[in-house]
Amino acid sequence: MRIKVGVIFGGESVEHEVSIITAVQAMNKINQEKYQIVPIYITKEGEWYTGDMLLDVESYQDLGLIKKYASNVVLYRKDNQFVLQSKGFFRKVITDIDVAFPITHGTNVEDGVLQGYLQTVGIPYVGPNVYAGVVGQDKVYMRDIFKANDISIPNYTWFYDSDYKDDAASVIKKIEKLNYPVIVKPATTGSSIGIGTAKDKKELEKAIDEAINYDSKIIVEEMVPNLMEVNISVLGNHSSQEVSVIEEVLSTHNFLTFEEKYVGSSKVKGKLGAKLAPRKGSKGMASASRKIPADLTDKMKEEVEDLAVRVFKALGSSGVARIDMLVDKKAKKVYVNEINSIPGSLAFYLWDKKGKDYTTLLDEMISIAIKDYKVRTSKVHTFDNNILQGFASSNGLKGMKGKLK
Repeated sequence: MRIKVGVIFGGESVEHEVSIITAVQAMNKINQEKYQIVPIYITKEGEWYTGDMLLDVESYQDLGLIKKYASNVVLYRKDNQFVLQSKGFFRKVITDIDVAFPITHGTNVEDGVLQGYLQTVGIPYVGPNVYAGVVGQDKVYMRDIFKANDISIPNYTWFYDSDYKDDAASVIKKIEKLNYPVIVKPATTGSSIGIGTAKDKKELEKAIDEAINYDSKIIVEEMVPNLMEVNISVLGNHSSQEVSVIEEVLSTHNFLTFEEKYVGSSKVKGKLGAKLAPRKGSKGMASASRKIPADLTDKMKEEVEDLAVRVFKALGSSGVARIDMLVDKKAKKVYVNEINSIPGSLAFYLWDKKGKDYTTLLDEMISIAIKDYKVRTSKVHTFDNNILQGFASSNGLKGMKGKLK
């Protein structure tokens, strides 16, 4: 009997469409002899849908058709099964799943929110847990943890949009204790959305105004000189880690932009096993310009690999993560930029170059999720004794009236 894998994607995030690209890629590569794929699409309004039409990337060109022909469902636990039940007056179980596979990016789905729901339901799920999801999405929390673990990062500061609106001069003054040029980022978005650079105060104010459109928390950090961007992926969990090859990111800008990552002309796979005709589309991060392997000395290669594992373990990550690093080529110093706990394209292109194809990578991710679930459920989370029984002798709630006022 095949394991039913519920692939969850979409969601209320500015990276909604990027998630669809990554999920369709993955669903095309999951071993269908071993796994039965159950697509679960979350709309931008937070509604959950399932149905075979969601396997076809063409379906997302008209979301009205999805709402009309796919099943609007909720996921919950029923009789020790994890079921997708239809909503409305005539409710019925559409299907059940054994493992959830979130392939989501950004706020409200990658940041621990979805993971918290899945953990509450009790289902095994692939990827980071709640804690790793939170710190992997929030660049401020992330850097604070890096700093506490002596992981090399650029100098930074941060602020809330309300701080800036109340006293922009003070915020600017704090930022200018850093050295220009700086890079300004929304703290909890990904895919380079809302990011800008500044070499003076005028450009800084413009970059802040743009970043505030996407987040209430903004981080500003010094740009690394003589910059070379490199990325590496880690597969595993807290007890075991494996590293991929290292890529050098080639960009015409100061950082890899959203357009360079996801916009371009390419062939996009449609329904499982079928290819669409060439048209405007994207292969996601797999289509970005890169050099593999990166042009690094053996010593720097070892440093990048060591840093990647340290980052992965420090944040308690699981599944596949991509760690982005910044190299000062002249000083030969490596800084950690950030971790992507559910990376675009699941970083399969970094593993493919190491001899691990996408199907094998996905299989290993699911296996890790099942192992994590077994470990998690083996721990003590509840006690048999009920401390509330002691309140029965105090006239129940009547005895608590004075304390409840």
